[in-house]
Amino acid sequence: MTQSEAILNFLTYLGVTIPLIIFGYVVFLFATPYKEYQLIRDGADTTDPAKINAAQAAAHDLGGKLLGLAIVIASAIFNSVNIADLMIWGAVGILAQVAVFYLFNWLAPFSVISEIPKGNVSVAIFSSRLSVATGLLMAALISY
Repeated sequence: MTQSEAILNFLTYLGVTIPLIIFGYVVFLFATPYKEYQLIRDGADTTDPAKINAAQAAAHDLGGKLLGLAIVIASAIFNSVNIADLMIWGAVGILAQVAVFYLFNWLAPFSVISEIPKGNVSVAIFSSRLSVATGLLMAALISY
């Protein structure tokens, strides 16, 4: 492969990857009934500890979802045979991440959907780590 072919390949995959990440991120924003950005924005009010905790919880949760998605997409890039394959596995990864979030919410002895807006940072950190773990497992499954 020549240098120009490699650059074109890089740009092609980047042109698919960035929209996939954005799409997955937007899916996560709409998949949860709480508004992460609003919670994070409201956390700037440093006089209200509940708002600060809710902002931290939302940031942990959303950051973990994004990291888990990036892990899946990175594996899809590495293991895909073409752009269509990347798009299929990216979509599968997005759906799996959302499904695991709702499965976790259903199986946990608490409601993640209720706890994050209330500022339960511990639940958000656990949810974040679950998203990363799911991303790692999905990445391994894609390479299988």
